[in-house]
Amino acid sequence: MKRFGFAKFMLIFGLAFIYLPMLILVIYSFNASKLVTVWGGWSVKWYVGLLDNTQLMGSVLRSLEIACYTAIAAVALGTLAAFVLTRVTRFKGRTLFGGLVTAPLVMPEVITGLSLLLLFVAMAQLIGWPQERGIVTIWIAHTTFCAAYVAVVVSARLRELDLSIEEAAMDLGAKPFKVFFLITIPMIAPSLAAGGMMSFALSLDDLVLASFVSGPGSTTLPMEVFSAVRLGVKPEINAVASLILLAVSLVTFLVWYFGRKAEANRKRAIQDAMDQTANESWQQPPRSATA
Repeated sequence: MKRFGFAKFMLIFGLAFIYLPMLILVIYSFNASKLVTVWGGWSVKWYVGLLDNTQLMGSVLRSLEIACYTAIAAVALGTLAAFVLTRVTRFKGRTLFGGLVTAPLVMPEVITGLSLLLLFVAMAQLIGWPQERGIVTIWIAHTTFCAAYVAVVVSARLRELDLSIEEAAMDLGAKPFKVFFLITIPMIAPSLAAGGMMSFALSLDDLVLASFVSGPGSTTLPMEVFSAVRLGVKPEINAVASLILLAVSLVTFLVWYFGRKAEANRKRAIQDAMDQTANESWQQPPRSATA
């Protein structure tokens, strides 16, 4: 009989510590009582009431829109920065450039948000843009913050690539631009996907930067939740959080399912190729030893 060891206990304790609060939140999203901490029976009225809460649903859609834009821009800028750091080994200011790329990782968000706020105010006074702070300024702030994470993830993948594949393609006449899109991008696609999902999650979760660079009519979901929590948690907040957990779970499951399916197809194709090669070598008649 296997012993219930310390490692297994810590694993169960860690999983319970992470996911038990989420389970309680989902259960209380079906609470019929207006008081979040008092159970009043099962009900779905708070999910139905979300359709009438235009302010909360507007902040959800706004946060999703900013997160999508941020993921796309952060992947593009972070990938370019990673290529400069890994492929361009010698240029003046390389150390400074690397420090500037990774600075948002260790910089407190309060300082970053305040500096961006002062920048936008100064730009509005000098060139008249941005006239007001809103979705665009939040998108710029989130992209500045998330591009550093993408650069770190992509640069780690680029350092592991075999450059002989790209060199062989260029020796065969392929242009560097074509090599980048047809060979390099597919090889670093997992890191690009990881950076994009990380940027999406960081942008959707950000509160500090958005509080500095947002304006009237551009409230994001974390700002809406934070302002509501200060006056007391509303049942609609639990419903929105439960829907977000459901969406994240479905996306995670679909990524796992299609990834597993693609890996199984890849292994099957390799096995079929090996079997075909073995059959051809078996059916091929032996060469006669002629002088």
